[in-house]
Amino acid sequence: MKKFLKYFGFGVLIFIIYFVITSYPKLDLISGFASKSVASAHFIDNRPLNLIEKTDNDIPLVKKASNSIDDKNLWATSSVFGLKERKAIYRKGLGCTLIDDTFDVNAPYLVPHRATTKTLLFPKGNVKKDTVFANIDYKKLQTALNNAFDAKGKSTKKTRSVLVVYNDHIIAEKYAEGFNENSKILGWSMTKSLTATLYGILQHQNKINITNPVNLAEWQKDERKNITYNDLLHMNSGLEWEEDYTKISDVTQMLFLAKNMGQVQAEKPSVGKPNQTWNYSSGTTNLLSLLLRKQFKTHQEYLDFWYSALLDKIGMNSALVEVDMAGNYVGSSYGWATTRDWAKFGLLYLHKGNWFGEQIFSPEWAKYVATPTPTSGNRYGAHFWLNAGGKFPNVPKEMYYCSGYQGQMVAIFPNHNLVIVRMGTSEDFDFDTLLSEIIKSIKPENTKLK
Repeated sequence: MKKFLKYFGFGVLIFIIYFVITSYPKLDLISGFASKSVASAHFIDNRPLNLIEKTDNDIPLVKKASNSIDDKNLWATSSVFGLKERKAIYRKGLGCTLIDDTFDVNAPYLVPHRATTKTLLFPKGNVKKDTVFANIDYKKLQTALNNAFDAKGKSTKKTRSVLVVYNDHIIAEKYAEGFNENSKILGWSMTKSLTATLYGILQHQNKINITNPVNLAEWQKDERKNITYNDLLHMNSGLEWEEDYTKISDVTQMLFLAKNMGQVQAEKPSVGKPNQTWNYSSGTTNLLSLLLRKQFKTHQEYLDFWYSALLDKIGMNSALVEVDMAGNYVGSSYGWATTRDWAKFGLLYLHKGNWFGEQIFSPEWAKYVATPTPTSGNRYGAHFWLNAGGKFPNVPKEMYYCSGYQGQMVAIFPNHNLVIVRMGTSEDFDFDTLLSEIIKSIKPENTKLK
């Protein structure tokens, strides 16, 4: 018996040492992800904790977290095995922010001024008008949408919504159980495309020249002084960055530990030459958000601009972009909106920046974001992904798209007058089949209404 206890104790010790070496350093990130996810899904989209844990947080390691919601104080807390408790707080107008012990939850804060929601037909508003096009096979179209969702009892495709807009009309729309046209869904890295668009708007307003060097003071004594806004928009700055969500990396430390997320990339050294070293980086986008703040005299102007110049301007009134502890929008990852409002963003690009007669950004900007970045292998433009390299073999190569973690997509088809949105929680979703089947249901030769 003593021998057994000796070996048992030794085994426990080995397990503890293994846990400390391999997992303990990750606990801050795990509980950080969990609490932020719970707080945002609950306070922004009113989802109950059991649904959040079953769907949003049902991913390796994160599902090990224990979570709680405090509706009175507007925050959520998470820990793993009672260790490394993290808290995310909700503030109306700013969404949820993952905080540390130095953050003053009682401090006053600024919020963006928002436009009021108007009851208008889509896409100006959110009222759907039933329209029948003679050139659409609606049965085939509906089958394509149905096939994008899990059959009862299955959980592999994990689609939450699919919406198809043709000739500015919603021609098909489907939601999973628990979601509808009013559900606000996190776009993850689709938020990057929103951030980049703000630079297109500023350039159209002659308030910035994206070919100019960024001119950060801390970059002036080394080769980084040559990096331009254009290089950052193309993820082609040559700055060091590791975008790996499976371990402790630059991106996970930024999203779940940093107070000022934009500063993280700013502090990285150059490891390549601008315009010759493409490297996908969420840090780059948050640096762009920080640099955008420097374009305005006050913090209030920065907060307002995202909505007055873009989101509310095109009727994305459900949209919300969350901030970090420093008050900067997390432009890489934390944009929320309904599926219909995400579609409006795609339509803005489909119409080359023209929103019912008002030119939000120049037509050239739409071409700019959809032009392949050097050294990206025809995969990436300026904060938009491209099909120019044939990633989706059965989908037209002219398609370009916003893309987010777990398969969020706003796909833009300039030659088909078509925008397709898919939201879900599966990284391995078959987009090639969904997009190609939808396109096959629309005959190109006749676009007149019945």
